[in-house]
Amino acid sequence: MKEFHIGINDSGQRLNKFLEKAVPLLSGGQMYKYLRLKRIKVNGKRTDAAYRLAEGDTVQLYLNDEYFSAPCEEDAFRRITQPRLHIVYQDAHILLADKSPGMVVHADEKGDSDTLIAHIQAYLYQSGQWDPEDAASFAPALCNRIDRNTGGIVIAAKTAEALRILNDKIKGRELEKRYLCAVHGRPQPSAGLIENFLRRDEQRKQVTLHQTRVPGSKTARTRYRTLATQNGLSLVECELLTGRTHQIRAHMASIGCPLLGDGKYGRAELDRPYGEKGQALYAYSLTFRFSEPAGVLAYLNGRTFTVSNVPFAEKYFPGFSYLL
Repeated sequence: MKEFHIGINDSGQRLNKFLEKAVPLLSGGQMYKYLRLKRIKVNGKRTDAAYRLAEGDTVQLYLNDEYFSAPCEEDAFRRITQPRLHIVYQDAHILLADKSPGMVVHADEKGDSDTLIAHIQAYLYQSGQWDPEDAASFAPALCNRIDRNTGGIVIAAKTAEALRILNDKIKGRELEKRYLCAVHGRPQPSAGLIENFLRRDEQRKQVTLHQTRVPGSKTARTRYRTLATQNGLSLVECELLTGRTHQIRAHMASIGCPLLGDGKYGRAELDRPYGEKGQALYAYSLTFRFSEPAGVLAYLNGRTFTVSNVPFAEKYFPGFSYLL
C-alpha cells in the first residue's frame, strides 16, 4: 500500500485530477475500476473520483508496485548539484528568474533536460524551500516562457495557489511585460503601435503577418518606443499587448527594423559585421497590474521588477540608462 498525505498544495482538487498527476502510470479506466473495488480510498473509506481533497486527508492506494516505478518527470532537478540561477525576486509564493539566452525553459523536442525549471527546482529543493515528498501532485512550475535565445524574467510559482492565480492573471492580461531589443536602423515613427494578425506555421516553426484575418491567425499587438540610436542600431522598448509566438521579432522586421542576430526574421548581410548568433531580445521588465482580486498574491499589485544587466544594451549602447 502507498499513502499520500494531502497538504495545502494538493488540496482543493478532485481526486481523479490528483491521481492523474501523482500516479501517471494509472490509466483512467484502471482508476475507476480500483475505486469500485475499494483499492483506492480516502481516509480509509470508499470514495468517488469527484471527491474534492482537503488538507489533512490521506489517500490510500492498494496497488501493485509497477504503478509507482517510473521516475517523475521533474526528477531532472536531482541531477543538478550547482543550480545556475539569477534570482530577481522571490518570496513564499513566487520566484522571478533572469533566464540567460541559450537556456531552454522546459525540455524541448531534443530532450534537453538542462532547463530553467530544473535549475529552479534544484535550488528550491537544496535550499529546503520545496520537498517533493510533501506534495505528490505539485512541483514548482513556470507560469510563462520565453524562447531559448531570448533572455529575461520568467515567473515560477512555488505553491499551487500561486500557480492557479498567476495562470488566471496571465490569461486575463493583468501582467505588463516589457522587452528591450536592438534593431537595425531607426523605426519610423520612433514610437507607435503595430497591430495585425499573426499566423504560426508549426512545420516551419515560423510566423507570418497579415493585415486581415486569415484561417488560424490571431490578433497581435505591440507598442514600441525608440530609446537610443547609435552606429546603425536602435535600442527599442516593446510592450506586449498580446503574447504571440515570435511577436516582437516579426513585428519589428515588418517595419523594416529586424532584430540584431535574428536568424529567422532578420537579414544576414546586416548581422554579419556584428557577429551575433542569437536575437537581441530581453524581457527586462515585469509589472503586476491586477484588475481583479488576487488572493494571496494581492501584495504584488502595482510592483515592477526589472533586470539591471542586458548584455547587448551594455555592449552597443554603453552608458545609456534604460531603467527609467
